[in-house]
Amino acid sequence: MVKTLRKPEIINIARREGKVTVDGLVAYFGVTPQTIRRDLTDLADSGQLERVHGGAILPSGTMNIGYSERRELNQSTKVDIARICARQIPNNCSLFLNIGTTTEAVAAELLHHQGLLVVTNNMNIANILSVSSEIEVVVTGGQLRRSDGGLIGDLTKATIKQFRFDYGVIGCSALHQDGDILDYDIREVGVSKAIIEQSSSVFLVSDSSKFERKAPARIASISEVDVFVTDKGLPPSCVRFCNEVGTQVMYADGVI
Repeated sequence: MVKTLRKPEIINIARREGKVTVDGLVAYFGVTPQTIRRDLTDLADSGQLERVHGGAILPSGTMNIGYSERRELNQSTKVDIARICARQIPNNCSLFLNIGTTTEAVAAELLHHQGLLVVTNNMNIANILSVSSEIEVVVTGGQLRRSDGGLIGDLTKATIKQFRFDYGVIGCSALHQDGDILDYDIREVGVSKAIIEQSSSVFLVSDSSKFERKAPARIASISEVDVFVTDKGLPPSCVRFCNEVGTQVMYADGVI
């Protein structure tokens, strides 16, 4: 198996089993230990794995996985979620799209809308929407996070507070079953809080795999979200919580 295909499979094995070993990967791929060690070093350097004696593990709950891997994870589900979300956004309105691979998928689904004002702190979203003459794009400015093209910090928050959005569409890094929306970067948390405060209606777009991840910084509660667009893997405890607090849940293949 060529190197570009081996690395995603190594990540998949780590997600299934919690860790990978050099010996196990040598047997699995039929390559030399030196080759596997180079792969693991590359994945560790990009933040996708952490090296341990004899192999590697997934990163700790205080560090996000690499952007390129996040973009590939659950890609078809993200597109389905994005399509449902975009259908709820009318023409001729204002909205904010924040950092995240799912919000980037939402941006792609909005390309046929008309009369939109989209403010974003995501350089990737700005590039996606730049091809449409029907969408006015405002980039917030702020400190560039080179790992994923996100803009964060006080300047970002100050720009957001100059607007009142019809819709705020946010993603997140992790979700807790008690309804907390979580992230890794405290600077991004402040930005997400500002988006929620300045939006008349808030959409959270996230696939249910985020319940399997941990992150230390709390953005808000799902109770502060008007619509949660996700997939059928949503834990029953979170479904009950959404029902109790009045947050509408929309599934990629239907609505409850």
